[in-house]
Amino acid sequence: MKASLAALLIGTVGALSGCATGPGGSSDPNCPADARQLPLQSLYGRWEARFDNLPAVASVQLGKHPDYDGVRGTITRNAGNRAKASVAQLAGDVDDEGALSIDESLDGHAISGVWSGKLLAGSCGREFRGTWRDATDESTHPFVLNKTSGAEGKQ
Repeated sequence: MKASLAALLIGTVGALSGCATGPGGSSDPNCPADARQLPLQSLYGRWEARFDNLPAVASVQLGKHPDYDGVRGTITRNAGNRAKASVAQLAGDVDDEGALSIDESLDGHAISGVWSGKLLAGSCGREFRGTWRDATDESTHPFVLNKTSGAEGKQ
């Protein structure tokens, strides 16, 4: 009885959040299929970024942009190696086509990279996949951005 009541409560809470998981942990089809359906606040928090399908992880922190309806934050690459670590500034929003568009700057002035990613359907706003363009040589690299925690440490 207790087990079935707990399962019922978990299922009800998950369904109300719009992000319940189905049998086997599959994603709920009721999750937003497009980033335009997400509240901006769902982008706030900590994320992990992977580029070129490599295991190396960059740490991304996003928060409220002070000047417009968008996000501002940082990306830290090579955080585990102080000698090679780099921090860049990020600013962006969800564009009219539903893509997460972020400009990246190493110096706070010139754009050093541009992100364009789509929300992974069924991820409930927790995963974006797309292309990162290096502004120095125009090369493009696939990226995956995964949410790791909420908006603590807001920008």
